[in-house]
Amino acid sequence: MNNKVAVLVGPTAVGKTRVALELARAMGAEIVNADSLQVYRQMDIGTAKPTAAEQALVPHHLLDVVDPPEPYDAARYSQEGRTVLAALRDRGVIPLVVGGTGLYIKALLSGLFEDGSPDPRLRQRLRQELTDRGLPHLYERLRRLDPASAWRLHPHDTYRILRALEVMEATGQPLSALLEAHRFRDAPYQTLKLGLIRPREELNRRIEARVEVMLGQGWLEEVQGLLSRYPPDLKPFQALGYRHLIAYLQGRWSWEEAIELLKRDTRRYAKRQLTWFKADPEVSWHAPDQIEEMLEALREFFGAPPS
Repeated sequence: MNNKVAVLVGPTAVGKTRVALELARAMGAEIVNADSLQVYRQMDIGTAKPTAAEQALVPHHLLDVVDPPEPYDAARYSQEGRTVLAALRDRGVIPLVVGGTGLYIKALLSGLFEDGSPDPRLRQRLRQELTDRGLPHLYERLRRLDPASAWRLHPHDTYRILRALEVMEATGQPLSALLEAHRFRDAPYQTLKLGLIRPREELNRRIEARVEVMLGQGWLEEVQGLLSRYPPDLKPFQALGYRHLIAYLQGRWSWEEAIELLKRDTRRYAKRQLTWFKADPEVSWHAPDQIEEMLEALREFFGAPPS
């Protein structure tokens, strides 16, 4: 099997969990979580974590890794994920990486790009230029010097625009070129990337319905329980949904405001996820009910499932 890895991606509420279980059971695969919030214990309902019954159907990895106060990031995920992939390879088990956190998947498959230590003097000069001439001026410079980086950044993304200019001035090379070179140095896996997609209106309806289901399952009570043990400013509590319910519990929003904003922000998050994954030409897109087509691709990639 060597270093072959299958990946299933898609936006929130598209149906990844159900499809992953069907594919994994048919292929004899094990699932490797690639959701940045499902690594946290005690955060179950709001992260749409696979239930105990679902986890009993197929072995899962990298769920419930840390408690909410413990630091966890893409670098740690990449290290732990590669350890899991090596163990599965040694056992002859097909790995199916499943999730919607694009950065975690990128870190796992291609490593993290180290763009060097920041130069305080250079950073200060760029920040002064930002103050004096404004962000549009800096973005236009980036667009001229490194159009590939400018294309993937929002014109209002101050931090990343400054960082791209800083890296370019420090190294003499466009950040996009450095990233592309890095991608080929640290890509130890052969990958098959499957993406799930639904029509936008259908996905939005599913998002709104799922929010209501999760609230009915006790999401608010889950948040109350977390706040009884931990401070509200922890990093995972700033995530989608959790921050909305915390704002309600703190009296900053009414219930109606919190739920309306939660649904709106979830729709926007799904749109950003799709933008990220659609930028990857290696992803082949399928409707969630195209199980046989996806299984055919998996069988061709890995060969027949182990007997």
